[in-house]
Amino acid sequence: MPTNRTSAWFKKTILAVLTISLNTGEAVYARTSEICDHAAAVASQEYDIPLSILKAVTRTETGRSRSGALEPWPWALNVAGQGFWFETKDSAIVQAQSRIKNGLTNIDIGCFQLNYRWHGHAFASVREMFDPQENARYAARFLSELHVEKGDWIRAVGAYHSRTQEHAKRYRRRFSKIHADMSNNDINTSARASSEENQFPLLQHSNSQPSLGSLVPLSDATSRAALIRRTGEI
Repeated sequence: MPTNRTSAWFKKTILAVLTISLNTGEAVYARTSEICDHAAAVASQEYDIPLSILKAVTRTETGRSRSGALEPWPWALNVAGQGFWFETKDSAIVQAQSRIKNGLTNIDIGCFQLNYRWHGHAFASVREMFDPQENARYAARFLSELHVEKGDWIRAVGAYHSRTQEHAKRYRRRFSKIHADMSNNDINTSARASSEENQFPLLQHSNSQPSLGSLVPLSDATSRAALIRRTGEI
């Protein structure tokens, strides 16, 4: 009987979580930092933008060093150059609404830090502006327009941050470092995965006559950090 009650409770709990997820329109993620990357992946497909560009932008905008890696944060707020990272979406919304009510509009919101003063008109509410997918879609659409204007992604990214050349240039430097670090990390991760994959001689392809061998891996797996704070406006 205790086992059956536990099983029933577990099923009800899972159902409740799924119901909340469906009602809020938000998926459940193992880590909050994954939310921005998922939104970036969808927007990348919809607007034909390299995913690495969008992922590097959201890290340049909201990145924090956690567990040795730079991770984006969806509930980020920047008020006149001062950054805040909130644990929940609702707490971030409350803080943003409070500042807007007091007349502050130079506020950057969400995964891609969209500035309320310049881009708030495109959203029905602050809550919608904080929605990771809507935030990413707007950022992707804006970057696409800038790419057509500027002719390459790096210049488009600079203009995304600011039309002032001094600010744009400084932002491009930060972005380029993060983008390069991400690319190098991807290469290293791919190399490690390749070395770890199929290390067993009996499972490896060979043109020679098959023979008995060992199931001991041929080599041990080999065993990155960046910290960028974003200040300014887009």
